[in-house]
Amino acid sequence: MWNPFAKNTKKNDDTSAPKMGMLQALAMKKMAKMSPKEKEKMMQEARKPENREQIMKVMNMMKKTGQVTDEQIEQAKKMFGL
Repeated sequence: MWNPFAKNTKKNDDTSAPKMGMLQALAMKKMAKMSPKEKEKMMQEARKPENREQIMKVMNMMKKTGQVTDEQIEQAKKMFGL
């Protein structure tokens, strides 16, 4: 018999998809829908020298919280030319 108060024991442990908050999920969906030209334009905006300090702060914070590894940070730095 169905119990509306029973805890849901089924867990979706999909390791390929990272756990994201609502805003992160919306951002990922928006990125997926963008055309390649729009993505490139956005990346050029992010690569501006004025944003370098902010990018470095975010990367260091993500490293401290364990969201990324040193290898991933080095890869991102190469991609951004930092």
